[in-house]
Amino acid sequence: MNTREAELVRQAQTGDADAFAELVTEHQQFVYNLALRTVNDPHEAEDLAQEAFVRAWVALPNFRGQSQFRTWLYRIVTNLCYNRLPKLRRDISAIGDEEVVNVADESLAEPGLDLETGEQRAFLHEQIEALPESYRLLVTLRYQQELSYEEIASVVSLPLGTVKTGLFRAKARLRDALRQFEEEREWVN
Repeated sequence: MNTREAELVRQAQTGDADAFAELVTEHQQFVYNLALRTVNDPHEAEDLAQEAFVRAWVALPNFRGQSQFRTWLYRIVTNLCYNRLPKLRRDISAIGDEEVVNVADESLAEPGLDLETGEQRAFLHEQIEALPESYRLLVTLRYQQELSYEEIASVVSLPLGTVKTGLFRAKARLRDALRQFEEEREWVN
């Protein structure tokens, strides 16, 4: 947490609504995007984002700074999404970490699979949206919200190995889809 954010959190903890409003402004787009990626409904995502900030305001006096404010806030959003989508919690827990505990942090891009065209980017976006909710959430937290594996594990209350396994499997699905996309394009050309 940077010093400015730490000061805003401290002020908000003492009841300073203006300081909290600055925190909301700083994080509202990320919170909304996380909710939207999870529930796939813009109106529901707006409601969840608003509810997350209300809960954060109420719980802020109990925030001890043991994690970044952003991580703590994302955990609130994720928990709200879990409550709205009970299936998501079952699915994400079912990922398991028995197969791959120490997965290397490899990128989605491989030689020949760069996202050079808008068509490829649009295809990848569609494939991310088509992932099961549990994988989509992990991909969103890692690549759109840029959280570390450890932060993701904290946000979704899962072991680190489970997060790595879920991301590994999600990336494998996306990589396979991109390969197939490229093969189909080559065949047509």
